[in-house]
Amino acid sequence: MRFPPRTTRLGAAAALLSALLVGGTVTAAGPATAAGPATAADTSAAAVGSVCYSDLPSQAHDTLDLIASGGPFPYPQDGTVFQNREGILPGEATGYYHEYTVETPGSATRGARRIVTGESYQEDYYTADHYASFDLVDHGC
Repeated sequence: MRFPPRTTRLGAAAALLSALLVGGTVTAAGPATAAGPATAADTSAAAVGSVCYSDLPSQAHDTLDLIASGGPFPYPQDGTVFQNREGILPGEATGYYHEYTVETPGSATRGARRIVTGESYQEDYYTADHYASFDLVDHGC
């Protein structure tokens, strides 16, 4: 199984660097303004909440540490492509998101908690309810 390394998930920084080196332009999608309507990705992103890294359960910290170090992961499903079938996360190409188990103390199964990573740097989403809702992890608080 191939796990996407955190160091290659540069997202906007890579686009900016590419534009500077090649001489192109960089644009960013945002919410609806007087200049134009919101896109589908904007609507999806609006459905995602946010959570401070410090407010996550300790098991989520453990999972994020494992992701940063490249494993080993406790479950064979960890690192697999997350399909975003629920459509809650911003729409991206297949393979953009990957899911990882967050241990649930006392659970005989994997439980409902997950970290879903995107390709952008520190684009980590936490769900405690098996993909019914997501919070973007704010690593700065």
